[in-house]
Amino acid sequence: QAAAPRLLASVRALAASASRRRHLCSSAGSAMPDPAAVFGQLTHVRVTQPSEFVRHIVLCRPDRLNSMTWAFFDEIGRCFDAIGEDPDCRVAVLSAEGKHFTAGLDLVDAAQMLGGSNPDQDPARKAAEIRRTLFRLQAGLSALERCSKPVIAAIHGGCIGGGVDLVAAADIRYCSSDAFFSVKEVDLGLAADLGSLQRLPKLLGSASLLAELTFTGRRLPAEEAHRVGLVSRVLDDRDRLLAAALSLASDIAAKSPVAVQAAKRSLLFARDHPVAEGLAQIAAENAAMLQSEDVARAVAASLSKEKPSFAKL
Repeated sequence: QAAAPRLLASVRALAASASRRRHLCSSAGSAMPDPAAVFGQLTHVRVTQPSEFVRHIVLCRPDRLNSMTWAFFDEIGRCFDAIGEDPDCRVAVLSAEGKHFTAGLDLVDAAQMLGGSNPDQDPARKAAEIRRTLFRLQAGLSALERCSKPVIAAIHGGCIGGGVDLVAAADIRYCSSDAFFSVKEVDLGLAADLGSLQRLPKLLGSASLLAELTFTGRRLPAEEAHRVGLVSRVLDDRDRLLAAALSLASDIAAKSPVAVQAAKRSLLFARDHPVAEGLAQIAAENAAMLQSEDVARAVAASLSKEKPSFAKL
C-alpha cells in the first residue's frame, strides 16, 4: 500500500509524457484513412458502436443469405483494416442478419471472378490471373486476423463454405444452438482455398475429424463444434448469442489496449512458430510494452481497488 502514492505519481508523469507524444504525432499529420469515412462507404456490412471502444460489424444482405460477392471481399478487408487503425475501437464483434450467418460464396459472382477475363487465354496466363484473384479474396478474409484488435465472431444458422474461411480468421467464436458449419467446397468440385484448410488444423482437436469434414462437406452442428474447440460457447438463440458476444467485447475493451493487442500478436506468432521463437518474440515485444503507462495504471488501480482507465491507442 505504501508504494501506491509513488505509482500514482509515476502514472501522472507517464500520462503527461504520452499526451505530449500523441500531440506531436497528431500535429505531424497522417495518411491513414478516416475509419468513419470507410464505414460509411460499405454496403455489404454495417458498422455500429454499441458501447465504448466496441465496434459491431454486421453482414447485412439477408435477402441473399449474406452470400459473399467480390464486393463483399473488398469491403470486409477495408472494414477490418480500418478497425485496426481506429483509436475508438479496441474490440470488434462480427455477426449477421437474417436466417443464416452466410451461405458462402455467391456462385454467380464466383463464376465471373474466377473464370478469367479471356476464355481463349493461354492456360499459364489464365492461371496467373486466377491466382491473383484468389490472393485478393484471401487478403479480404485475412483482414480479421491482420486486424490489431481482437475479433469475436457470433455465428447463427448456417456458416457455409467461405463463411468457415471467414470465422476461422477470428480470434474468438461463439455460436447459437441452431448454428452449423460446412466446408462445402468439395461439393462444388474444388478444395477450400480461402483459409479453412490452413487455419482449421490449428483450431480443431482432431485431424481425423477435419479430414472427414473436408472430404464430405457434412454439417458440423453447434454442440459438436463446441466439443472439438471450433467455438468456445454455445448460446440458446441469436439474441442471447449477441448479448454474450457484446458483453465479452466490453470486458476486453476495459483492459489495456497495449496489453490486449500485444497478446494477440504473440498468440498469432506462437501459433506458427516453435516455443523458443515465441518466447523470444514476447521478450522483444515486452521490452517496449513494459515501459507503457498502462502497466503503472493497472498496478496502481489494483492497489487502490479502483477500475483503471487507459488512453486511446
